[in-house]
Amino acid sequence: MDFKNIIYAFACLSFAIVIGGAIYEHMGVVPRWSAAPPASLSMFQGKYGLNPAPFWMTIHPVTLLLLTTAIILFRKTDCKAYLLTTTIGYVIVLIITFMFFVPELMAITGTPYSENIDSSLTKRAKQWEVLSLVRLAFLIVLAIVAFLGLTKTK
Repeated sequence: MDFKNIIYAFACLSFAIVIGGAIYEHMGVVPRWSAAPPASLSMFQGKYGLNPAPFWMTIHPVTLLLLTTAIILFRKTDCKAYLLTTTIGYVIVLIITFMFFVPELMAITGTPYSENIDSSLTKRAKQWEVLSLVRLAFLIVLAIVAFLGLTKTK
């Protein structure tokens, strides 16, 4: 296995880690905080509140760097189209994430704690969750495209 293939494999691995993190959050974290906000938001608050930002702020640039490097290394091969499709789709998802998902998540989770359940906040949280699941499904399709590129002649 040569250096190019190792970079492609790491790009796929990094992209899979993004999806793994999203699946974990959707299975273990989102159902808890979205259940009955603002009462259910206490997990994000206080000195020891959950802060997933360092993970996401690290994995996204690493994944983009690896995908971009793989595009450069495979620019004259059949793999290029798979890598470009994945990378362009991923960049679009990241733009939407930073324009909508992150600000809405910060607005919801930053709501001060209260024992009372806010029905409008709960509705916003559920909408965020549904849209985020659509985003996750799109990322899974992009990952499949990236992995399919590994099967092409290099």
